[in-house]
Amino acid sequence: MTGEQLDSILEQHKKWLNDEEGGIRANLSGADLTGANLRDACLSRADLSGADMRFADLFRADLSGANLDYSCLPLWCGLLRAQFDDKQIIQFVYHTVKAGLNSPNVSENVKKELRKLIGLANRFHRVDECGRIKIQEVRG
Repeated sequence: MTGEQLDSILEQHKKWLNDEEGGIRANLSGADLTGANLRDACLSRADLSGADMRFADLFRADLSGANLDYSCLPLWCGLLRAQFDDKQIIQFVYHTVKAGLNSPNVSENVKKELRKLIGLANRFHRVDECGRIKIQEVRG
């Protein structure tokens, strides 16, 4: 994908988020975004997953400052070398800790380790909306 194509998709996506004419939700599933500069991009609600296991390739893509809220970001090895910032990592930690502590299928040993991350997780930028994680929080 060329830089011009990506810019056009992101521009249409921003219009879609703002309910403006000509707006289209960004569908980057299967896109080769290797090394792409997505710094500060508005990727909220963008689809970065992939049909038929063709995920967006974010190898060494710079996602620092990008808004990833409600996006479909796949968990796969092509994401491991993407560049994130503190806000995004804290968001991932929050979701991992919250889900892990509330899952009856997660062992007590893993939950013990997850509890160590509660302080960091509660720095999530949407913690007021999603709820603070409490040390005693466990289901199942």
